[in-house]
Amino acid sequence: MINLEVEARTRLGSFNLDAEFHALGGEVTILFGRSGAGKTTVMESIAGLRNLSDGKISLGDRVLFDSCAGVNLKPERRGIGYVFQDARLFPHLTVRENLLYGRRRLTLQPYKGDFNKIIDLLDIASILSRFPSTLSGGEMQRVAIGRAFLSNPDVLLMDEPLVSLDDLRKDEILKYISQLKDIVSIPIIYVTHSVDEVLKLADKVILMSDGNVQASGTPNQVMGRPDLEPFVIDGAGGTVVDTVVDFQDKSHSLTNLAFPGGNLLVPRIDASRGTHIRVRIRSRDVALATVRPESISVLNMLGVKIVSISPPRGAVVDVVLDAKVPLRAQITQKSALELNLNEGMEVFALIKTVAVEGQEHV
Repeated sequence: MINLEVEARTRLGSFNLDAEFHALGGEVTILFGRSGAGKTTVMESIAGLRNLSDGKISLGDRVLFDSCAGVNLKPERRGIGYVFQDARLFPHLTVRENLLYGRRRLTLQPYKGDFNKIIDLLDIASILSRFPSTLSGGEMQRVAIGRAFLSNPDVLLMDEPLVSLDDLRKDEILKYISQLKDIVSIPIIYVTHSVDEVLKLADKVILMSDGNVQASGTPNQVMGRPDLEPFVIDGAGGTVVDTVVDFQDKSHSLTNLAFPGGNLLVPRIDASRGTHIRVRIRSRDVALATVRPESISVLNMLGVKIVSISPPRGAVVDVVLDAKVPLRAQITQKSALELNLNEGMEVFALIKTVAVEGQEHV
């Protein structure tokens, strides 16, 4: 597998970019952060569409840019596949011709893709003879993704490719991207400011703000840190938990999700036993009790231990919990004092809402 190493530094007016990270082949690395964080600038730098003043970018043992060595390969020599926010298909070519366009320009490198396998996976076999003007937004993006893969890239860059699509089309294409990464084992760098897309795709998250990398790691490592909440979008601070479907409670239309700290009940998910499901539990949706509550409507209750309690931020404090995985609760300072909460104390976490890969479940 080919790995991508990035050290990118440049100044654009008052904006300074200083970003370092690596991305592994066969994984989706998500550049995540608010608008203006520098995500697209990083992508353009990798692709050779924007000049850097300093740094080094390499794919495996192949150097794409090195300011010290004077190396700066042209975009067409970098082996990059790029999917933009808009599909950018050639309007005068059919879908088949658009897909094959990149293959006609291949070098002598061994071809890593399989045309029939990729069009079947993207479900575009039935539209190969059509022109872009007759396609829906979702169909055009699927063709653009297929064209990028079929250009034989060593790395695939995807810059908010779903931003113009509705939720249904987004869910369809996210599924295709997740499957494609297993076919062509190259690094996929994906830009988004959507927490839902992080949940569904990310193997690794690079959190950016003001041109700098604030943190990198698994979704839970990054999204679960209280100190990073100011950089996360729309109050998304909390915990990301990897679960598996344990069983279906058909009589109550519920699905039981198992994880090391216990079980979570959510409205029925159409998935078989053993299916991996990633969930998000917002810190503001976790309440605490010092004794086990009875006769309450909350379905999900976990025995946990308090790891730490943050200094007050206005009226609230962040409580980090050990539930065999890190869990967070955001409660009022008044509640923490009245409950006499202390580090090491065993309490009950009442989880009011669980987001299952973008769907809210109470």
